[in-house]
Amino acid sequence: MQNNNIIKGQGAQRNVINRFDRFTFEPEDDEFETIKTTFTEIFPKTIVNKVKSEDLPMEYSMNPYQGCEHGCSYCFARPTHEYWGYSAGIDFERKIMVKKNAPELLEKLFRKKGHSPAPILLSGNTDCYQSAERQFEITRKLLQVCLDYRHPVNVLTKNALVLRDLDILKPMAEQNLVSVSLSIPTINEELRRKMEPRTSSSKNKLKAVEILSENGIPTHVMVAPIIPGLNSDEPLNILKVISDAGANSFGYTLVRLNDTVEPVFIKWIEAAFPDKAQRVLNLIRSMRGGKLGDKRLFDRHIGEGNIAEMIHNTFKIGKKKYFEGKEFPKLSTEGFTGAKEQQLRLF
Repeated sequence: MQNNNIIKGQGAQRNVINRFDRFTFEPEDDEFETIKTTFTEIFPKTIVNKVKSEDLPMEYSMNPYQGCEHGCSYCFARPTHEYWGYSAGIDFERKIMVKKNAPELLEKLFRKKGHSPAPILLSGNTDCYQSAERQFEITRKLLQVCLDYRHPVNVLTKNALVLRDLDILKPMAEQNLVSVSLSIPTINEELRRKMEPRTSSSKNKLKAVEILSENGIPTHVMVAPIIPGLNSDEPLNILKVISDAGANSFGYTLVRLNDTVEPVFIKWIEAAFPDKAQRVLNLIRSMRGGKLGDKRLFDRHIGEGNIAEMIHNTFKIGKKKYFEGKEFPKLSTEGFTGAKEQQLRLF
């Protein structure tokens, strides 16, 4: 494989060294394009995680899958795969762990005495509607549990597969129990195929925003991440089309390449955009104090320098122009009783 030829259908071009391993297996060049996705069933003891970062808006998250097939080279979740003994590179996209007992764990939590309901983000780490969901339907089962117990949940995905579950999402929305966030970092389909090669097309994601909105489901769009020199010229165009499609609100993030995300991204951009690679990397460094990553609470979301300021100002203009007067509703916890039945628990 030549350095300027990207492997189609995936972001990582290599496995990168696991920070916790002394030895790492690296396939030969001609093996990289023949690696198949494998699924491993795992049975964790819990499914809902308490979010401890002070600069994140969610209080709880749950992830039915570990690893993600979507192939976004910049994904912040890649280093979490290393805790399982895998690489943050190709392994993250091709070795997927499936939490088969997630629905039972969630119901057990909801029935636990003293559980205090608060919106749960589905997913906070890897995509709950990645391709594996077509086969395993764990996300659908989790949503059904949330509907049964009238527990609020925020869904975040890059995949229009979320529309499959309209029959659950619509009655949840009628009780103010659900919102859906679609990640749309670009509406340039050629760029989308390289940035996030195994996600839904930009057209299908915009159609999903429209259909969700038409069905009364509060819809948010994450324009994320913004990568200077790649999609940093798109925010105003994206905000216009998502507003026209019915989105209630939007958010955005600036790209940051922490830990083993950095070598994955560097190899990807050198393969996908050899002529732009060094310029893009230097622009990212200009936002991150000369580095490619940033772990400082609150500061990591803001960045620094002229490029970061320009991006922030562009979104401010877009918000005023396309989202003025639009509001995103707060989900309700009032219907939760700890039982499928509506009546309150006595004990």
